Amino acid sequence: MKLLITGICGFVGSTFANVLRESFPETDIIGIDNLSRAGAWVNREPLLKTGVRVHHGDVRCESDLASIGPVDWVIDAAAIPSVMAGIDGLASSRQLVEHNLIGTINLLEYCKRHGAGFVLLSTSRVYSLETLAAVKVEARQNAFVPMDLGDLAGFSSSGIAETFSTMPPVSLYGSTKVASEQLALEYGAAFGFPVWINRCGVLAGAGQFGKPDQGIFAFWLHSWFERKPLRYIGFGGAGYQVRDCLHPRDLVPLVMRQIGHGTNKPTSQISGVSSRVYNISGGVASARSLAQLSAWCSNRWQPGVVKTTRESRPYDLPWVVLDSRRAEADWDWQPSLDVDTILSEIADFAERNPSWLGISAN
Repeated sequence: MKLLITGICGFVGSTFANVLRESFPETDIIGIDNLSRAGAWVNREPLLKTGVRVHHGDVRCESDLASIGPVDWVIDAAAIPSVMAGIDGLASSRQLVEHNLIGTINLLEYCKRHGAGFVLLSTSRVYSLETLAAVKVEARQNAFVPMDLGDLAGFSSSGIAETFSTMPPVSLYGSTKVASEQLALEYGAAFGFPVWINRCGVLAGAGQFGKPDQGIFAFWLHSWFERKPLRYIGFGGAGYQVRDCLHPRDLVPLVMRQIGHGTNKPTSQISGVSSRVYNISGGVASARSLAQLSAWCSNRWQPGVVKTTRESRPYDLPWVVLDSRRAEADWDWQPSLDVDTILSEIADFAERNPSWLGISAN
């Protein structure tokens, strides 16, 4: 089987390729990456040494994809992944749309042309901001927890389910992913190739290019270890906002099971499968607040000082945790790496690479 992984030199793409090489050595892996992300070049040479073919190209350019030739499946891990993208002055709104949506369209046309299946790695940030912001929370053990759940559709103490509203606003970034999901499903139905959508929680692990608005677990630990400035932003400045955590290594067995169901039949005709859209995360068990991360860092290394800013940023939310019970039921999937294992892996990497932020976070 021949797989194309987009964004292969990023944290998720490179981890996925390396785990594939370990677990499915017979798989022919091809990757494409424009190497625009700071630090991405670090992953290219190790991938080449494992036999992965890495194309320096851009999914926004059809001719770059055409030069690759046919494959059996495309795993789309290429994106500008920041929820602040398009408004933070780093990437323009047009760049965001071209990377995350036009790139997806080019990949779907590629799948149409070659009859390849398509797996989109999407995000928890496709869910409605206004609805999530209206959820009441209270502080317990230095972290927000939802309270008074009421009759909010698709929301429970287990987290946000796939049936939760995706009505805008969801952020410019989130909207590019929602649109990509919709187009992928439509292309698959119209042109007869299988499509799977996996909405991932916060991905984290050693070697991640952490930034304050993306890869927050890695960014927080590396910053703490390197004694870089840190801030609690918004929500009273206490650092109680919560996110879940997932290692991209745990995506591989799920995606390979989905690829094994390589059919474009309606899900009602596929045994044991109820949907083509799944939340994939560590769930409530993996959820941690920034304040809890700080306590973890203090125990691992030494106490530090975190400044506070009470004003919130656009798109910030107090509690975002995905409910992955649909994936568990349909695919017998659960994460194998718990949050403490992930944090320890990041911390070990930070100690071996004491200047990692200078490489990865520019």
